[in-house]
Amino acid sequence: MPTTTEKREEFSEKTKPIRAKIATVLATEKATVTAIKQGTDSVELKKLQLADQMIYLSTLYIAINTLSVQVLNFKNNDALNDARKTVYRALIYLEEVVSNIVDCPYKDLEPRLVPIASVPLEKRYYIMRKLGLLIDLLADAFGDNSKWKWTFVEIRGRFVVIAKNLLDMKQAAKDYFDPNSDNYENTVLYVRLIRRLLDASAVDYRDKYELTATRRMDDMRMGINFLIASRRVAMILGDSEASEEIRKKAIVWRNKLDADTKSGASK
Repeated sequence: MPTTTEKREEFSEKTKPIRAKIATVLATEKATVTAIKQGTDSVELKKLQLADQMIYLSTLYIAINTLSVQVLNFKNNDALNDARKTVYRALIYLEEVVSNIVDCPYKDLEPRLVPIASVPLEKRYYIMRKLGLLIDLLADAFGDNSKWKWTFVEIRGRFVVIAKNLLDMKQAAKDYFDPNSDNYENTVLYVRLIRRLLDASAVDYRDKYELTATRRMDDMRMGINFLIASRRVAMILGDSEASEEIRKKAIVWRNKLDADTKSGASK
């Protein structure tokens, strides 16, 4: 039976190629950030590339944790935390391109989309699917009892805001109803993803408000903001039934928040 030393040596050997890839990605990121600071063109496109690289980098850290579990029979918390921090870097790069505003009117977002107009919808959708899967994999790797459990509410929330803002909703509203459009299928799938994730984040933030000891009012407000953003999408698509349902839910949530606020003030 292998000794602990032998297992550690096996782990070290198996992770060598992964760590080499990590070093390469980090060097590429550093060079790209330097180029951006020096005033290079296509800053927004480079930041999209950086985000994509950070997604890949995070999967490498997760791979190290997977090997740790398989070979050493315990999680590698350092690798998992590096993966978590790298996800944040991906989110920041993307937010710098399309903003982090939850309920952002299209007219305010439109100028941000111009510099990335050359990026096909299919690629945007692909990057968002990769990022969403990465977040799920990382949350699973940490486990339900992790101290980072509620942190993933924020991570997922920031992710869905990016996914929504990365989509040219004005064009999507056309392609969504046009089976002859080249982007029809991806648009339908992308919009469905956004609507599902907006609703999920709204519920997640309300749960965080209800179930954590801090009961931060900002969490409930954020949940309401996600409902409003979801309703805006429904309105753009002409889905009046869903729009009305979301409006009523937002009112109920806001009334609860108001009641809780008054109750807290009276104590």
